[in-house]
Amino acid sequence: MHATTQPVPRRLAQPEFIAMCAMMFATIAFSIDAMLPALPVIGAELSPDNPNQAAFIITAFVLGMGIGTFFVGPLSDAFGRRRVILAGGGLYLVGAVFAWAAGQLEMVLLARVLQGLGAAAPRVVGLAVVRDLYSGREMAKITSFVMMIFTLLPALAPTIGAAVIAMGGWRAIFVAFMLFASFSVGWYMLRQPETLPPNLRRPIRASTMLAAMREVFSNRIVNLSIAVQALVFSVLFMVLSSTQQVFEQYFGRGETFHIWFGVIALCAGTASIANARLVVRLGMRYLISITLTVEAILAVIMVVLLWTGVLPAGVEFAAYVMWSIALFGLMGLTVGNLNALAMEPMGHIAGLAASIVGSVATVISVVLAAPVGLAFNGTPVPMAIGITIAVVMARALFILMPRD
Repeated sequence: MHATTQPVPRRLAQPEFIAMCAMMFATIAFSIDAMLPALPVIGAELSPDNPNQAAFIITAFVLGMGIGTFFVGPLSDAFGRRRVILAGGGLYLVGAVFAWAAGQLEMVLLARVLQGLGAAAPRVVGLAVVRDLYSGREMAKITSFVMMIFTLLPALAPTIGAAVIAMGGWRAIFVAFMLFASFSVGWYMLRQPETLPPNLRRPIRASTMLAAMREVFSNRIVNLSIAVQALVFSVLFMVLSSTQQVFEQYFGRGETFHIWFGVIALCAGTASIANARLVVRLGMRYLISITLTVEAILAVIMVVLLWTGVLPAGVEFAAYVMWSIALFGLMGLTVGNLNALAMEPMGHIAGLAASIVGSVATVISVVLAAPVGLAFNGTPVPMAIGITIAVVMARALFILMPRD
């Protein structure tokens, strides 16, 4: 007789499983943050007439990631987790090789889009692997540990990137990306068996995806959540696109940028921990509302201070660092809660809805952030103005969010 059920996939020991997932999740953070110290060098070499265009190296990667996020979830449901993670890792490596060999900025940007497309697989499908093996509180515990480790990488990545560039030039950073992806995906392929048995796979159907898209975009709560998320993400990408130049050209601290960025990332990482505690007491809507209000006030104040230049240099730098911590903290206090609000009415199509929400919000945020990176004029003022507009718009839109 044939067995009527599939065997339960083998689980790795939890410490190894957590470390492996954290490495896969970290592909995106490492690919963005380790790149920051290289932007001025690449801009000077490949776009000397307009070095600001090097900021597109960040947004091109995020654009690819946003597009990839839409597809990798459904693909892994249809073909299994291992195939999609392996394919994504392979695409990421191809992009890294092309970027390493590129002689023009346009080729680097195209390669970064490929890297982003590939990086979506380990991040999105990695979370699906956690769901396959764990549920309920056990899943929450595993995810919390993974994210705790994941939050440390943005603090270290610029320092790693700066060290790699110092040893081998800006092209060496793409070699580091190849090694990182080969290690993380290779670890998964060698140690973790397939977690989605064939009898649980769902074929991709255009009608199903179109129906899901129609349902997502006909729901007011989901639409507002996507819009606010896009604006919040755009703030992050505005900062990432310009902050290295601000540290180097405006504050004259380019050599220590990676250290300051690490401090900012470590301090801002506590926001996610605070959110886990506060959201139970205050609720998602109240916490998002308060956070956006405070961020809007801080942004307006920073625009005035930077525009007028009334602060002494040392005080202005300290204010900028503190503001940067608040901006990165904005992610930890809003994005998870906005996702939860969007998913509340979409439980019956959660997988597809999560892909749609994440993809659309990310792509829109890139479109909003790209002009701000290009507008850099040697001061933080264009970035501060862009951030202020985005946060104020996010706060205004959230007022329209329906109550339960």
